[in-house]
Amino acid sequence: MPQADALASADLGMLPRLPDTAAELRSIALALGADPKKALHLGKDANEHEVESLDLTNFKVAAFATHGLRPGDLNGLMQPALALTTPIVAGVHGDGLLTMDKILTLRLDADWIVLSACNSGAGLGANAEAASGLARAFFYAGSRSILVTNWSVHSASARQLVSDLFRRQAADPHISRAEALRRAMVAMIETGEYKNDSGITLFDYAHPLFWAPYTIIGDGD
Repeated sequence: MPQADALASADLGMLPRLPDTAAELRSIALALGADPKKALHLGKDANEHEVESLDLTNFKVAAFATHGLRPGDLNGLMQPALALTTPIVAGVHGDGLLTMDKILTLRLDADWIVLSACNSGAGLGANAEAASGLARAFFYAGSRSILVTNWSVHSASARQLVSDLFRRQAADPHISRAEALRRAMVAMIETGEYKNDSGITLFDYAHPLFWAPYTIIGDGD
């Protein structure tokens, strides 16, 4: 979650790292039978140039595990966006943001897009539509289903829930995405927990804060 609310201004380089996202994406790739070394773009490779240069029509699932940004979260940000690696670190041109207008230019043929990011499903105001500009943009670009979050998520619990969701659907392809998500949520309520480096459980994930923000939009066949 970007801690920008307490700042007079913030830029992309000030966003905290999300150490659990790489493990989350590797788990998704393995559940789908993909080679993580070939399928994933992590660290410096998770940049604006890579997204825009890939032929995304070859991917039936595309997952973004990063910060979801609302207008105003960063200095000068006027539309929803996904945070990618800063251009200085990645060594590419651009602003490091996959904004709504850039998503609209993508060409997708995806069964679903996973936005494992904070606030990726949040509306833009009190009277906004339920689905954010990010979700709508991905639909227009060619996705048939999208997993979004409606508030800031705990990165470790996000890794556990989303990884479990894909494992369940891979194990039983006859169940719907919504049912796989429901089962992953139930498992998190019953057994999910956060442990420190010493293996000591600090808290469990039964509270809705950890599992309730996830919504699948467009689960029809």
